Amino acid sequence: MQDARCTKAQRRVPLPAGLVPLLTQREIETYYGVSSWTINQWRRAGMPDEPFAGRGRRYDLAKCQAWHEASAA
Repeated sequence: MQDARCTKAQRRVPLPAGLVPLLTQREIETYYGVSSWTINQWRRAGMPDEPFAGRGRRYDLAKCQAWHEASAA
């Protein structure tokens, strides 16, 4: 049982093997160093986004990288 006085950092647990978190649009913008306009243009051109029940879009970084490699070729 966890102590209620633990900090948030102490309560973190590692992700199970093979589980990769989805990135928000702001995180994918930061990763590529581009604006939201660029991300929207890429999405219209076919960059994949993932179904998400909440607001906004989520992106699988591996799929986005594969899309960029394929579109660059």
